[in-house]
Amino acid sequence: MLIEIVADFVCPWCYIGKRRLERALAQRPASQPELRWMPFQLDPDTPPGGIDRTIDLLAKFGSAERIRQVNALLEQTAAAEGLSLNLDRIRRTPNTLDAHRLMRHADASGRGGQALDLATALQAAFFRDGRDIGDRAVLAAIAGESGLDADAAAAFLESDADRDTLRQSLASMRQLGIQAVPCFIFNRLYSLSGAQEPGAFLPLLDLAGAEGVVASAVG
Repeated sequence: MLIEIVADFVCPWCYIGKRRLERALAQRPASQPELRWMPFQLDPDTPPGGIDRTIDLLAKFGSAERIRQVNALLEQTAAAEGLSLNLDRIRRTPNTLDAHRLMRHADASGRGGQALDLATALQAAFFRDGRDIGDRAVLAAIAGESGLDADAAAAFLESDADRDTLRQSLASMRQLGIQAVPCFIFNRLYSLSGAQEPGAFLPLLDLAGAEGVVASAVG
């Protein structure tokens, strides 16, 4: 079974949704799917150096009071999933192109694919620790903390490697009609959008798993 997780690192519902998928998978221990990160940018026009977080959120929500309400809801929802969100620590909303490039580097290195350890580390660095995951030095450090070669990651990020291929992949997500994330795609046949409760994943896990068994038997 293949589950593709279409997400962005600055999307809190992606962080929560991925945790809920993990909780659903814990209820289906025999499934053992391949999990694959698929890049998406909520705002591809974010400047390379990012944007002041307060300015960004005011443009989205209109008032400081509304921002406080949204942040409180997010933090409460995340806490119920065992995730720590410290949204007041975030000073800038980064452009996530390099973070997605780092994931591709991790995949090419044989890391960060099935367990998505690097994706989890990047999300935690941003939402829990308030680190600037648009900064290449920060990204290289997180790569090292996740078991990758930090120097190799830094060299990769400073190059133009995979930049054009990644942009093509980002465009393909839009062309598929995906306009919001998270989106979870099962065996490239079925999808589930949003940070759904774990129970919402179970029918699709069962369906995709049954198809895998049938395909294996036929093959």
